Amino acid sequence: MLDKPLERITVEPRTEATACVIWLHGLGDSGAGFAPVVPALGLPSEHTIRFIFPHAPEQAVTINGGYIMRSWYDIKSMDLHDRADMQGVLDSEIQIKALINEQIALGIDPSNIVLAGFSQGGVMSLFTGLRLQHKLAGIMALSCYLPTADKLPNDLASANVSTPILQQHGVQDEVVALSAGLMAFELLKLQGYDNQWQTYDMGHSVLPEQLRDISKWLQKVLK
Repeated sequence: MLDKPLERITVEPRTEATACVIWLHGLGDSGAGFAPVVPALGLPSEHTIRFIFPHAPEQAVTINGGYIMRSWYDIKSMDLHDRADMQGVLDSEIQIKALINEQIALGIDPSNIVLAGFSQGGVMSLFTGLRLQHKLAGIMALSCYLPTADKLPNDLASANVSTPILQQHGVQDEVVALSAGLMAFELLKLQGYDNQWQTYDMGHSVLPEQLRDISKWLQKVLK
């Protein structure tokens, strides 16, 4: 239900939080899947970043035979041009924006919020961040694509054109083709976005080396 706040795992810093990373998981996973990355990032012990790992709603997923699992939107096929159920994308965008607004209400300035995600969660971080009226500290999109395939989403907001966007992808990704991620990167670059592209010798996963790069990036954008 769209009026129900997303359930989540929250990892608080040792001192009062002044920044926040909202990290969206992939298809069939949950917030618990990425919560362990916080200590693995090796951030300074005095950091003031709150990490939030929301759980996607449970719904039937077409490509998995209609099996009900946590999913930010239905995946209709593996064809990039007909993969994402856009109504589901829009519904999840509403819930993610509500989560961002919740953090703002708690005193976190949007310029100190990073919206991150892996795979399906990365799709949502890109889509939501590009259309968001608040200027964020950064957008992180791991092993993902644009739900609108070879074009940018409608109703883009100008707020995050200069916001650092980190896009990472495995060169051996067997789930989301490297070309799909690269297509998103090139579309954004052509429109003047401040995006960065990094590849790793991996499949559809996350490596320790990658987490080290993410840690450096987070410490740079969350000053």
